[in-house]
Formats: sequence, C-alpha cells, structure tokens
Amino acid sequence: MTTGSQIAWDDTVLPFQLDASGIRGRVARLDGVLDQVLKQHAYPSVIEALVAETALLTALIGQTIKLRWKLSLQVRGKGPARLIATDYYGPTAEGEPARIRAYASYDAERLDPTADPFSQIGEGYFAVMLDQGEGMLPYQGFTPIAGGSLSACAETYFAQSEQIPTRFQLAYGESAEPGRPLRWRAGGIMLQHMPQTGGVAAEQGSGEGGLLTHADILAGAESDDWNRANLLLDTVETLEMIGPSVPPTDLLVRLFHEEGPRVFDAQPVRFGCSCSEDKVRNTMSIYSQKDIAKMTTEAGVVTADCQFCGAHYEMDPRTLGFEAVKSE
Repeated sequence: MTTGSQIAWDDTVLPFQLDASGIRGRVARLDGVLDQVLKQHAYPSVIEALVAETALLTALIGQTIKLRWKLSLQVRGKGPARLIATDYYGPTAEGEPARIRAYASYDAERLDPTADPFSQIGEGYFAVMLDQGEGMLPYQGFTPIAGGSLSACAETYFAQSEQIPTRFQLAYGESAEPGRPLRWRAGGIMLQHMPQTGGVAAEQGSGEGGLLTHADILAGAESDDWNRANLLLDTVETLEMIGPSVPPTDLLVRLFHEEGPRVFDAQPVRFGCSCSEDKVRNTMSIYSQKDIAKMTTEAGVVTADCQFCGAHYEMDPRTLGFEAVKSE
C-alpha cells in the first residue's frame, strides 16, 4: 500500500456494520487534528494523553449522531486534571468535514507526571452534551468518573443513559515515523449493539448497585453476538488502530471477517474553532460600562483569548456592553 493511501485514512471516522450480528461501529484515526489540538498548548504529557483520549471518544461518538450543530464532552475532576473539554461540530454540508476542538485546565503543582493519566482526574464526572442549535433544547447526560479510563466512563454512559451496549478500544501516543517529525497519533474502534425492535426493554435497578450492565440489556442470541464481537475486538493491536500501515478496511476484515463487515462513507475530520470577535462581543453585552472598565487593560483595550485555539482579541471598551457606543 502506498504512503499516499495510508495518509488518506488519517483524520477520518469510518462507519461500519457487522451484518451477521446486528452490531454497528466506527473506526477513527486522528493525526493532524490531534497534532493541531495539542500544539495550541504546552501541556504536560499526562494531560496530552487525557486530551487525546477525550478527542478520540468525541470523534467516535460525534459521528454516530445526526448533528445539526455540536456535541461536547466534558471531564471534570477534583484532582490535578480539573477539566478536559472537547467539541465536535457536524458537517455543514454533504461531503464537508466535521470539526473538533479541545482544551484542558489543570493544576501544574499537583500534577504527577509519572502517574497514570486517568488517576489525575480524581473524583468527578464525565458529561455528554448535545446542542442541536436554535429552537432545540440542549441535552446533558452525566456519569461518575470510574472504571479506570475515560472510555470505560463513556461505556457506562451509554449503558445507563441510552441503554445501548457500547465498547471502546482506543490507542494513542507520540509516533515516530520515518521522514516525519514526532507527533501525536490516536486510533480507536467503537462497537454498539443496536436493539432489534424499536427500543431496549431493561429494568432500572438491575445489576450491581442498581446500575444497568450490558448483561441486563442483552439476552439470548443477542448476548452471544455481543460477547463474540468483544472477544474478537480484544485481539486488536495498538499499531493496527493507530496506523498508518494498516488501513481501517483491512483491520475490519482481519477482526470481523466472519461477522460480515460492511463499510460506509468515511467522514473526514479537521481541527476547527467556532470563536469570533462577534461572539466575544455578544458575551460582553450583559455588562455595564462600569463592569467593562474593570476588564480594561492599562493599554486601554479589553482583551480575550480563546482557550481552544489561542486566538487573541483586542476591543475598544467603548464598543462593549449594553451601554456601548453605536458606530455610525
């Protein structure tokens, strides 16, 4: 396979279906997107790992939803890693790429660079937020930080909030490829067992501690199909997921050839931020001139920096707030 074909799979999410078992899935690869997300900030390696995992989950989950606007994931904890936030913006037109942005907030003094990244979150929650835009009510779902990884938190979210058995297998890290500079790469697979008829019947209160499990949701042949697919997924290797030497199509055939894998059009993903000076001005519109004066620098301007992309805005304080001087 040529290098050009290898790179063509970077920054894509490939939907697929296992026809023999009623399971759908996604294969995601993030290369340039993740590199752009991380190069906006000089994060410690443990924070970079958390951002990489969250961005990969965001790409996989975002592609499963018919988005009019935005899907967001937030990881909030009481540990040194206080916040990991990502946004996934659906394509604006047929054939257009989706866009991802991400950033992290952390306490550098408390951070342990030798510890497992997940342990740096501490007690907290994993949140999924869906905003379909004007005229639509936003949705929020939460699950506690538990299970040893963010992918385990996402699996629990789908089992509890959506009652859909879901499995993630992720890999990410800095890659040293011949002829290319050291950079972060990430790859992963998402499996979901879809209900056969119009919904999933499962009793609340089943499972340990009153929490639903995959076993509570599935039964009989469906459970056998799900268990078999998970056993096959367990054989995947890190380099197969991250790439670029193994195309996602070849990987699916290697893992699930007896399950009848069928692929659909791949969704390209790019780095993208929705910030703008107009949005900053709109945010400032609730403040009085007295409030704006407190935000004004010694140079006589109000500044704002985007935490996602690093964009820097400087504005005349007289044009901000609900008492702003209107330009003619």
